[in-house]
Amino acid sequence: MVADAPSRGWQFYLQQRVVVIFFLGFSAGLPFLLVYSTLSAWLKDAGLQMSTISTFAWLGFAYSLKFAWAPFIDSLPLPVLTRLFGRRRSWLLLAQVCIGAALLVMASTDPADAISTFAIVALVVAFSSATQDIVIDAYRIEIAEVELQGVLAASYQYGYRLAMLIAGAGALYIAQFGSWSMAYTAMSACMLVGIITTLLCKEPDVHVERIDYAGSLAIKMARWFKHAVADPFIDFFKRFGRFAVVVVLFILFFRLRDYVLVILANPFYLDIGFTKAEVASVAKIYGVIVSLVGAGAAGWTVVKYGVARCLIVATVLIASTNLFFAVMVEVGAEIWMLMITISADNFAMGFGGTVFIAYLSSLVNASFTATQYALMSSMMSLLGKFTAGYSGNVQEALGWFGFFIYAAALGVPAIILSVIVAARHDKLLAKSR
Repeated sequence: MVADAPSRGWQFYLQQRVVVIFFLGFSAGLPFLLVYSTLSAWLKDAGLQMSTISTFAWLGFAYSLKFAWAPFIDSLPLPVLTRLFGRRRSWLLLAQVCIGAALLVMASTDPADAISTFAIVALVVAFSSATQDIVIDAYRIEIAEVELQGVLAASYQYGYRLAMLIAGAGALYIAQFGSWSMAYTAMSACMLVGIITTLLCKEPDVHVERIDYAGSLAIKMARWFKHAVADPFIDFFKRFGRFAVVVVLFILFFRLRDYVLVILANPFYLDIGFTKAEVASVAKIYGVIVSLVGAGAAGWTVVKYGVARCLIVATVLIASTNLFFAVMVEVGAEIWMLMITISADNFAMGFGGTVFIAYLSSLVNASFTATQYALMSSMMSLLGKFTAGYSGNVQEALGWFGFFIYAAALGVPAIILSVIVAARHDKLLAKSR
């Protein structure tokens, strides 16, 4: 299929499974900003300090630790729902309904008056969103062969970025001309896109090995733990040997810069003098369009040149775009400089995100799809979320210019590791199959 890909081009994106992944990508992308950068704008409007705002980045630990409950999603059925919708769709539907309901509760809560309650409900959104991600990642990998994962990753990114436009620009516009409560109520309604898609799509045709859990309760639990939890982890390190350590380090550092920067991006734009409407128009609407271009370019490039070489390009792009933000500190609130910065940053994020999804998908054993992918995607965000929680403290200490130089420096280890990983990727993958 790789050989045919360039000749067929865009026709790949018309396949039913690719379209389904687009809408599921939308469902995955919508709640992320609502507990991250969009939420930070709401908290700034509510009068919270920058150091307090940045601590909400720790909500992202729900995404970073999702490997802890991924084995349950891989192996445990839900009463009634699994029988009606299947293994993947049942968990997906439950997560989506929980996200929509929790967003409604956030919409009715004032963070200035009830910050603790607000934080707990936001955590429910993050946890449910992370659960949804586990299922969607497994679903995407299970419905198509490895050769099509680059196209599926690009389609996922298209949907994801469109949702970010809605949850970013859309929410900011509604907050500007209405209220934050209205914005989050509207975002809750948008989760119907994912719910309807889940109800209409097909369950993956994947054979699931039935494990004999006969015996006492202790024996049943031990056998389940070995199969659902231990075996996926053992398999990953067994297939890649000692080089698995390098792979893990690369995953940890790949998007470290993104997480550190994104949590304070909206406060930065507002702090130097841009209005919420200007941020929505340029940073969100225009930015999403550029990121879609980056995602599309990555999908085509991965098919044509392979994922290994694209990893190096992605890490360089991600690290270097921080310098544009540093320049904007000196230039000030100029729309033309914002457009240049957003162009560079969002193309890099769209390109890098698609390449990295394709890379992680290539590492997964189909026998442990959800658990292994959740493990790797969790590692990707673990270090980033922890470090992002202190972004406000770094900014308060160094100022905005120093903060962006600091963020750029965080991308250097990923560049070095990408060269090492790319050199061994194809040979290592062939050996592990």
